[in-house]
Amino acid sequence: MSAEEKTSAYFSCGFYKVTLSNPVEKVAYLIIFHILFVLFVWTYWKSIFTLPVQPGKKYHMSYADKERYENEERPEVQRQILAEIARKLPVYTRTGNGGIRFCDRCQLIKPDRCHHCSVCAICVLKMDHHCPWVNNCIGFSNYKFFLLFLAYSLLYCLYIAATVFKYFIKYWTGELTNGRSKFHVLFLLFVAVMFFVSLMFLFGYHCWLVSRNRSTLEAFSAPVFQNGPDKNGFNLGFVKNLQQVFGEEKKLWLLPIASSQGDGHFFPMRALCEAQNPLLANEEQWEDDGIDEEPHGKVTLKEISCVLTYSDQWMNYKS
Repeated sequence: MSAEEKTSAYFSCGFYKVTLSNPVEKVAYLIIFHILFVLFVWTYWKSIFTLPVQPGKKYHMSYADKERYENEERPEVQRQILAEIARKLPVYTRTGNGGIRFCDRCQLIKPDRCHHCSVCAICVLKMDHHCPWVNNCIGFSNYKFFLLFLAYSLLYCLYIAATVFKYFIKYWTGELTNGRSKFHVLFLLFVAVMFFVSLMFLFGYHCWLVSRNRSTLEAFSAPVFQNGPDKNGFNLGFVKNLQQVFGEEKKLWLLPIASSQGDGHFFPMRALCEAQNPLLANEEQWEDDGIDEEPHGKVTLKEISCVLTYSDQWMNYKS
């Protein structure tokens, strides 16, 4: 936790004790404050100390394959060797020139959405970015914690600003005579508003990324599939995109407890669902023509097919 945040927490408690006279109001303010503060510290801790997950052993080259790859000088043959190894793995994204994504430093075939972090010097599953504020790489293992950290930081700053604002008005109108309270009011309001504005844009941006099922890296450079780049390649719809990060148990959504779907090695893809189920390509046309007139809220053909496709691919990967 930064020095500003520690100081803000200290002054907040002191402010409520000094400024409020009603005991009930004072207790209510402090209870809400500490609930938000505990959630803020908890998510901050989880974002920092949850280690990024690296690809499993299946994605590392065997000694024989590594020797064959390194001894081969022709680039086209090297790409062919990587393609042969990747056939056994659920890998669907490609490099810009259509080759298998391979990390020379970690000596492994990169799973979909996996990237090498130059700061951590490892390949990170579903890497989003390396965050200097938590001194950790944000990826599959801690992206949910990072989002909750932003959300509770935002609420924490908003709560402090909202409870201090009326006393800030009293300070300017001369109603507030306590010297210590004046300093608390000015300091808390300035720090809370400053952090709230900056966090609002950052949190809003990541909410947009979650709604599109993209990482920060994918937002800047669209993932490349066998048919070319597709920025919406992993977009399965708002609800399923949300479940990818927060899981299906809604009671765990607001707690920094691991609940994300899968293990970070494989992700369902819109293109894969449509490719393995050609009828899906005509589903939108059916809806336009009035053929599909099911009531709103029922599961669509595309959703059922994506679930079945994901289950098949996941079972193949685990076996």
